[in-house]
Amino acid sequence: MTTQLQLIIIIIIVIIIIIIIIIIGEGRGVHRVLVGKPEGKRPLGRPRRGWEDNIKMDLQEVGGSCVDWMELAQDRDRWRALVGTVMNPRVP
Repeated sequence: MTTQLQLIIIIIIVIIIIIIIIIIGEGRGVHRVLVGKPEGKRPLGRPRRGWEDNIKMDLQEVGGSCVDWMELAQDRDRWRALVGTVMNPRVP
């Protein structure tokens, strides 16, 4: 592709985006996402741990770190056995 053709394609894409923004209107959320700037500040420190991270950490403690936990959760019997193992503190 030549440089002129790439420039023409970029200009066309920009024009299409501008037309979409005009059609959408300023009151809609999409307009704020495309044009607006984020307000406020990001929180300091590391990101909070989510529930998926907790599940992965529990699987690592039990020794099932190589298992895809989403696939495992779809098999009720295997998931129930795993949860029973995690919840029972007397199992070595």
